[in-house]
Amino acid sequence: MISSTGGPADGDTPDAGATGLLRQPKAVWATAGASVVAFMGIGLVDPILPSIAKGLDATPSQVSLLFTSYFLITAFAMLLTGFVSSRIGGRRTLLLGLALVVVFAGLAGTSGSVGELVGFRAGWGLGNALFVSTALAVIVGAAAGGSAAAILLYESALGLGMACGPLLGALLGDASWRYPFFGTAFLMAVGFLCIAAFLKEQPRPARKTSPLDPIKALGHGGLASAAVSAFFYNYTFFTVLAFTPFVLNMTPYKSGAVFFCWGVLLAVFSVIVAPRMQARFGSLKVLGGSLVLLAVDVLVLGYGDHTTAIVCTILSGAFIGVNNTVYTELALGVSDAPRPVASAGYNFVRWFAAAAAPYFAPKIEEWTDIRIPFVVAAVTAAAGAVVVLVRRKALTHEAEELQPRHATEDSVTVFAN
Repeated sequence: MISSTGGPADGDTPDAGATGLLRQPKAVWATAGASVVAFMGIGLVDPILPSIAKGLDATPSQVSLLFTSYFLITAFAMLLTGFVSSRIGGRRTLLLGLALVVVFAGLAGTSGSVGELVGFRAGWGLGNALFVSTALAVIVGAAAGGSAAAILLYESALGLGMACGPLLGALLGDASWRYPFFGTAFLMAVGFLCIAAFLKEQPRPARKTSPLDPIKALGHGGLASAAVSAFFYNYTFFTVLAFTPFVLNMTPYKSGAVFFCWGVLLAVFSVIVAPRMQARFGSLKVLGGSLVLLAVDVLVLGYGDHTTAIVCTILSGAFIGVNNTVYTELALGVSDAPRPVASAGYNFVRWFAAAAAPYFAPKIEEWTDIRIPFVVAAVTAAAGAVVVLVRRKALTHEAEELQPRHATEDSVTVFAN
């Protein structure tokens, strides 16, 4: 981290980070472990979407509502997470989020219809939003060895969760599509018990957050521009995540392997590659170029053969990882709003696209053919690049002045939020 004076913050030297990473209190390990499971929940259903459709006699568009309900609730929850945690504290917010995930993930496994499953997934989204939006602050507050070690640990949890979610879904879903939901409920229950036992209450913020603060923050032109561009980008992102499994039409094991490779690329390019590219070329050039390459990738995905579709699906993880990191810096550095507030406003806008894409992609396929959803996804990625180009003056201040370290500290904050 950089201190307010511009130098390294206390405990943030490389040696401190390396030393402190493994020497953490049990509370930190408990929170980090639960974070892995929380991030696994995002891609957990990917390899079993076709199995769910078959098991519940549902269409792809109906099953894709699992993402829509999850992220629609997540979007609105962005306005409430700061409000809740600033009043009841980080520990209680984590436990509340975990309890909701345990209950609704377990109920999801008992669903008798796709409507029930979609509803339970929405409750799961609320719990996950409360948990992951608070976990990083709690880990940093409880960690030993400085914030650098804590942030690195959280990043590792994020990457591990995104990569392993599809694998867990494939492993358990090969026997029954219901088992991944029960498995998640069990793992989150273990996380709940560990946090309840090992984590002490963290200091509460000096100022309580209002649900309207994130909305007010969007009045800043630069933050609004970043949010709108990210909205278009997220439509592309979640077309790949939610619609591609139906296109690949593979067994849960094979689909899980594809999205595991996708998740690995996402993590590596987000944490390692993107900061180096930014340092060399600048944030806006990297973001614009990555969005254009993502547009080309999904277009080829839609029009290529089956092998090409697999390769392009995996490759999209690299572009998505770069975009996630750069968008984070734009969102958190372009305005003078407090970072949690700016993050909440930015995510409130962009998660609506994550809710829309899983619904509209299969609908577009029903109205036209299987290629057109990817054409639309390519257009939205390009639209995100156009917004960056047109609004570059509003984003230039951030792009010129932010340090590359934001790619480590803040990327996980924005993605989690």
